[in-house]
Amino acid sequence: MSRRPSRNAGKPRAVSGQQQAEQADVMVADEPSPAVAMAIPASPHLPPFEILDDYERRSLAHVVGLPEQLDAPGLWRGVGFRIGNKRLAAGFDEVVEIMPMPQVTPVPGAQPWLLGVANIRGNLLPIVDLKQFLEGERTVLHEGQRVLIVRQPGGDVAVTIDELFGQRTFNQSQQQPDEALAQSVLAAGRYAHFVDRAYALADHSWGIFSLERLARTPEFRQAAA
Repeated sequence: MSRRPSRNAGKPRAVSGQQQAEQADVMVADEPSPAVAMAIPASPHLPPFEILDDYERRSLAHVVGLPEQLDAPGLWRGVGFRIGNKRLAAGFDEVVEIMPMPQVTPVPGAQPWLLGVANIRGNLLPIVDLKQFLEGERTVLHEGQRVLIVRQPGGDVAVTIDELFGQRTFNQSQQQPDEALAQSVLAAGRYAHFVDRAYALADHSWGIFSLERLARTPEFRQAAA
């Protein structure tokens, strides 16, 4: 015997208040667990280095002792790079951006270390050969060349580096004595004006290079303005 179709067939079912509450409970239960939430990317609205910092903290949060070390007094963190044979690092707050070497238009009559200007997202930025400014020796540009975008009064400026190492972290126990820094190549010549301390890490000495002080140097500002 065939059954007659219900009058309510094809019509939306009314949901009681209790059923809505039960459905809401199910939706909350389906939210990702803390372990899954760890894998969710950081907010794209954060500055690049804050995103890197957030990723590092998430990845190290489960390692015993490391979360406390990340916030330990005397800890210094920044971006590491190389100029010639010198390993240097600058604070995250001094680097606006890291990007591939842009196409440069030479500026007639400029200082030899001012390579020219480049159009970066509609803004003309001076491109400075940092090695030539500091040592008088021109950088041999190569494929994969990187520049650091540095903020200075009147507009940003890009400086070349020979190699990018990424994020570096140093603690107070790794800091070298002032006497050792004074005799190091890290404080030779013009570097002495911009490197005020150094750290020892994995058989290498790292000088903390002040890009903010560089941007305030009169000679640098006049040519890069």
